[in-house]
Amino acid sequence: MTGHENATRDFAPDPLDRLGFLLVRHGAVARSRVHHAFAVCGLAPRQGSTLMLLGRSGDMSQQALAGELGVDPSIMVGILNDLESCHLVERRRDPADRRRHIVAITEAGGDTLTRVEKALHEVESELFADLAPEEISTLRGLLARVRTSSPVDSPCDED
Repeated sequence: MTGHENATRDFAPDPLDRLGFLLVRHGAVARSRVHHAFAVCGLAPRQGSTLMLLGRSGDMSQQALAGELGVDPSIMVGILNDLESCHLVERRRDPADRRRHIVAITEAGGDTLTRVEKALHEVESELFADLAPEEISTLRGLLARVRTSSPVDSPCDED
């Protein structure tokens, strides 16, 4: 047995205690609860993320929103169509460049964003109730350093 195999075996004696499995299991629970929090507010996750980004950053071009959220521009159009039909955002032409649309959160969108933030705070408070504030900060820092991009996609990807 190599040193690497020994270290791996000592690190996770139970195969289900492997970090990847733990992240998947806890991530699935967190994802479900976050999706539910958005749904209670009448939003899909991408719609909620869009409102949250606009709430943090202020008015943005439609193209910048798509880039920040990492979604294809054609998908962004659909997200914004839905939000606009609910009067949560509005799009207007950029006076400096009539080809660009500027997206702004509306008053109703701001009210919805307040509900979303409250719902997400409750989800996070429950998920991390057993962690001290310093531990939450450490966890956030560690997760930010986890490599989640790879040049080769795994053949076991689910979706």
